[in-house]
Amino acid sequence: MGKGMKTNKSYSKRLKITKSGKLIARKPGFNHFNAKQSRGTQLAGKKGKNFVIKNKDKSHLLPFN
Repeated sequence: MGKGMKTNKSYSKRLKITKSGKLIARKPGFNHFNAKQSRGTQLAGKKGKNFVIKNKDKSHLLPFN
């Protein structure tokens, strides 16, 4: 018997699914070397950004969400 579909871990670790089903991703470019940035720029990097993906792709990469 087959195991069925698997969740794509690289997507699931980078995205957060809200209660209403929207996907939120982190802004790119804020992983490290943030000490020289102003505090406002540092905090702006923590905010999420809407991530747009088609439903077919979403169901293929994240089947259990």
